[in-house]
Amino acid sequence: MKTIYLDNNATTAISPDVLNEMLPYLKDLYGNPSSGHSFGRNLYYIIEQAREKVAYLIGAEPEEIIFTSCGTESDNTAIASAIQSDENKRHIITTQVEHPAILNYVKHLERKGYTSTYLPVDGAGKLNIDAFMNTLDDDTAIVSIMVANNETGVIFPIAEIGAMCRERGILFHTDAVQAAGKVPMDVQKLGVDMLSISGHKLHAPKGIGVLYVRKGSKYFPYFIGGHQEYGHRAGTENLTSIVALGKACELALENIAYEHTSIAGLRDLLELNLKNKCSDIFINGYDSERLSNTSNISFSHVDSEALLHRLDTYGICASAGSACSSGSSEPSHVLRAMGVPDDAIHGSIRFSLSRYTTVEEVNTVIEILPGIINKLRAGSLVGSVQS
Repeated sequence: MKTIYLDNNATTAISPDVLNEMLPYLKDLYGNPSSGHSFGRNLYYIIEQAREKVAYLIGAEPEEIIFTSCGTESDNTAIASAIQSDENKRHIITTQVEHPAILNYVKHLERKGYTSTYLPVDGAGKLNIDAFMNTLDDDTAIVSIMVANNETGVIFPIAEIGAMCRERGILFHTDAVQAAGKVPMDVQKLGVDMLSISGHKLHAPKGIGVLYVRKGSKYFPYFIGGHQEYGHRAGTENLTSIVALGKACELALENIAYEHTSIAGLRDLLELNLKNKCSDIFINGYDSERLSNTSNISFSHVDSEALLHRLDTYGICASAGSACSSGSSEPSHVLRAMGVPDDAIHGSIRFSLSRYTTVEEVNTVIEILPGIINKLRAGSLVGSVQS
């Protein structure tokens, strides 16, 4: 049975070109870039080439790029650095729909005496900019708002928010993990001080990430130890994955137009046909600007876990939300913040496509899914009658 992988917001397949780029550093070129001898030292320049490719993707300078282990480390580092920059400031602003890497770290800081504001979203997943402006004050240490939501794909007005933060002299971080490589991005135009990327979301391996830090910004390392990353992040460099991320960013930039045309077309094909074939469904964030690859659909009177299990028997991979929240019995905090009714929340699944998704795969889902929905609803109705 062929696997139809539509869970690319959880993780992506390593691109064949990225894998080929990695192989020499897994086999022959295994030296430590911090070594004094040429066998290791020459690899330092390979890292710098990768740093340039990452910087080019987001319009940054290479020296503003810090390699980390993942998006979570980058997010945590950004907030930790900001609150050390001015220890008199004790207020953090974020949103109700951020990734757990932000939300749980902010909650951790609340237990240490920090205060926080979680900005609400409307039914379409959009932020209220007026509400945001009213929360800014002289005690705000950092604002952290994602570029695009990982569950719904809804894109936030980061440039507008960045301008407001800059006017007030407030540090601004954005989690760009889901958006990097999918939408054009220029950190200068966005007005961000820090930005997070994760390699495994754009066809590089797991275990590699980036934190962009604007030149001139106060920065305090999260990891203390050696001199790696210009003293910004201690620890022996993950050379193979750094090389891979550089190549992945290069390929993402080459394919960014494809994201906005072909992948968006496949998403629209999926949504249009499911709306025509299934009753009582709602596409979350449909009326907002969204990532071209993401579709979050609520099926009323259906349990999402049962639906995902049935899809899995056909080799179709999707999810009920963020992979980092998998296993939790709690409903999606994102859909809850949007005011999605309970019945719809519990029947919500996310399809997330990639440049390797084919029209044949999407058509297979369109063919199979409506029948599964009908059977699950029939079973649910029988159960309710018997009880």
